[in-house]
Amino acid sequence: MLNWSSLTSWMAEQGLPTGVVSDVQMLAGGTQNILVSFTLGHASYVLRRPPIHKRDNSDETMRREARILAALKDTEVPHPALIAQCPDTSVIGAAFYLMAPVAGFNPTLSWPDGADTQRMARTIGLSMVDAIAALGRVEPEAVGLADFGRSQGWLERQCERWGRLLTSYERLAGFRSCLTGAGKLEAWLRDHRPSAWRPGLIHGDFQFSNVIVEPDGSRLAAIVDWELASIGDPLLDLGHMLATWPTSETPPPAVVFDTPGLPSRDELIERYRCGSSRDVGNIDWYQVLACFRLASILEGSYARAKAGLAPLETGNRLHGIAIALFEEARMIAEIDR
Repeated sequence: MLNWSSLTSWMAEQGLPTGVVSDVQMLAGGTQNILVSFTLGHASYVLRRPPIHKRDNSDETMRREARILAALKDTEVPHPALIAQCPDTSVIGAAFYLMAPVAGFNPTLSWPDGADTQRMARTIGLSMVDAIAALGRVEPEAVGLADFGRSQGWLERQCERWGRLLTSYERLAGFRSCLTGAGKLEAWLRDHRPSAWRPGLIHGDFQFSNVIVEPDGSRLAAIVDWELASIGDPLLDLGHMLATWPTSETPPPAVVFDTPGLPSRDELIERYRCGSSRDVGNIDWYQVLACFRLASILEGSYARAKAGLAPLETGNRLHGIAIALFEEARMIAEIDR
């Protein structure tokens, strides 16, 4: 998977320490891209690259991820420290970047031994809101990201964009999505679209799976997996968090983590309100958009799996989440099938 000779030669050219490669480990988390941790000499690194079967935009995605990590260096947003990036595909066959390892844990994978999970769950939830509020306060122009996305007409493009994406999968071996109600959801999003919004940086996939928590559970250590980051309305990140948040009634199947002690959705919204100058009065719209958007993206993995380009088990699991997200969106929007 990695040409270690080529990689270490490139690292030496960047002025990074040399030595023997050891402690190589594939890291869990994420279904699209590849994470490999390793030690070179006495220094540790995490390499991120596209999947073996790259999409058309996979290399550009790596370049964008590296760019936003570099831009966030002196901000309040918790993120992995960028060490070096390689936009060229000739070194290992794909664009990639190196980042510093982040000490901590992901609550969807494991908890520290003896952890007070109920106390930590509340802290984690509130810290997650604080993190996206901090991201929403970053001015793209101030960190050199004025051209990181097309802000003009962003809100108006959303429902049509993700509807087209869903339809585009039909080119993969005649794939037909069985997600029902896409047309009705698009119409609802158009009819209820907020009349005003303010551009900012968005993570684009903000959820439990994409955070690392400090080892003692006191706060977030980093937001990871920035592949969908862009300029848009930061309220989408809050909507995404709410869309995948467990409720006290019936946690949707899309939720990958549920434990006692989590803040309620109302508490999350109020916490965001206190850390942001943005109007959260239309947050239901952003939650529906988040459900529709994420379901459309996940359905692509299912389509690729059906075409033999991704593991079928992963595709089936993500398809089940996409179905649950569509159901949640219909429930919020009060739309029949």
